[in-house]
Amino acid sequence: MSTIAIREETKRELLKFVSELQIKLGRRVDFDEAIRFLLMYKRKKNPNLLLEACIPREDVEEALKELYEERRKDERKYNRYISG
Repeated sequence: MSTIAIREETKRELLKFVSELQIKLGRRVDFDEAIRFLLMYKRKKNPNLLLEACIPREDVEEALKELYEERRKDERKYNRYISG
């Protein structure tokens, strides 16, 4: 095991996340497991989607509608994970 230095604010946020994860999983979770979860989640992101999103589109209304719908999907997925 190693020791790392983090700001107090970061520690508080991580503690909140650990608490949410424990509630969701129904078992004890330590800081290491929470950090590993966050790192795995980050790896799943696709940088090509950002590049695709930066391409100008002719139909702005349709793009905005799609953006809001994808955001709602993300929020529902996160809420299902947290609220169990």
